[in-house]
Amino acid sequence: MRDRIKNLKNEDFVKPYSYLERHKKQKQILNLPLFPTTTIGSFPQDREVRKKRAQFKKGKIDSGEYKKFIKDKITDLIDFQEEMGLDVLVHGEFERTDMVEFFAQKLDGIATTKNGWIISYGTRGYRPPIIYGDISRPGPMTIEEISFAQSLTGKFVKGMMTGPITILAWSYIREDIPIYEVSYQIALCLQDEIKDYEKEDIKIVQIDEPAFREKAPIKRRNWSDYFIWATNSFNLASQSKPETQIHTHMCYSEFGEIIEYIKMMDFDCITIEASRSKGDIIKDFKKVNFKRQVGLGVWDIHSPAVPSCEDMEKIINRALEILPEENFWINPDCGLKTRDWDETKASLTNLIKVARRLRDKRS
Repeated sequence: MRDRIKNLKNEDFVKPYSYLERHKKQKQILNLPLFPTTTIGSFPQDREVRKKRAQFKKGKIDSGEYKKFIKDKITDLIDFQEEMGLDVLVHGEFERTDMVEFFAQKLDGIATTKNGWIISYGTRGYRPPIIYGDISRPGPMTIEEISFAQSLTGKFVKGMMTGPITILAWSYIREDIPIYEVSYQIALCLQDEIKDYEKEDIKIVQIDEPAFREKAPIKRRNWSDYFIWATNSFNLASQSKPETQIHTHMCYSEFGEIIEYIKMMDFDCITIEASRSKGDIIKDFKKVNFKRQVGLGVWDIHSPAVPSCEDMEKIINRALEILPEENFWINPDCGLKTRDWDETKASLTNLIKVARRLRDKRS
């Protein structure tokens, strides 16, 4: 890993194909409808999921039984999403406790704890991993579940990963080397994971970066240095074939302050929280003449309320005043891990109904 970091060159942080070149190839391969619908990644982790995970950790069931349970949940979810009519599917993340801890447990150079809880927000807590050495990837981290999900359907299933900056932001970090080197180590591990996705013919990969803004220095005069290595980290992690569509997801931050830096991240599509502001963030995309694909969240998943079709359509129509319709995705604003199944089904029904209504209007 140290040799790989030492040998990095400027071109390693730049994709060989422009967004427009990639978009042309991806459009032919994916052949998605206008206003494609998807979700952010996780689906409800109900009592049954938590119980099985606890039994596995305590040794009451073996890994074979636990893996079969996870595969059964994935199978049911793929059927559910196909019945609902979603265009791009996910595997549900039933095997993941926390979006950072899960990857920390798969990587060398990072320790995790059993009881090292801290408060995240409100009554929510999590266990930050501890980065103590050089980070490397001993083997595939997510391939088994993603490739299994893809084998069940003719629709595209997104590969799901947590980005290098979010893993850094929500961990304790070693201080004996520059922080950007730690970030680049994580990025190279994720890049290797994407290469394995491509071997399994996974065409869409989402790299979640909800904490991209969090690590920015308090003093803005120091922002430039931070965002240079932060965007480099994302671009290094997301190096891929031009046919592989790279998504990123961000939520709950003052994105207007960093929109210029977001533009430096070389993704193909960004999904972003917008439901609470009723799509107000769209004005920031207008400022920078944003040309890539965007999925503004039209459903606030932190509320138990089921959004109406009319509420969703208001956000979409506001966005379409600025964004071309062919660049617009329709999705919730975050993962559905904390919701229950009744809310999820009702909200997705409305979301898909809105997408189909919009397609009909424009056809």
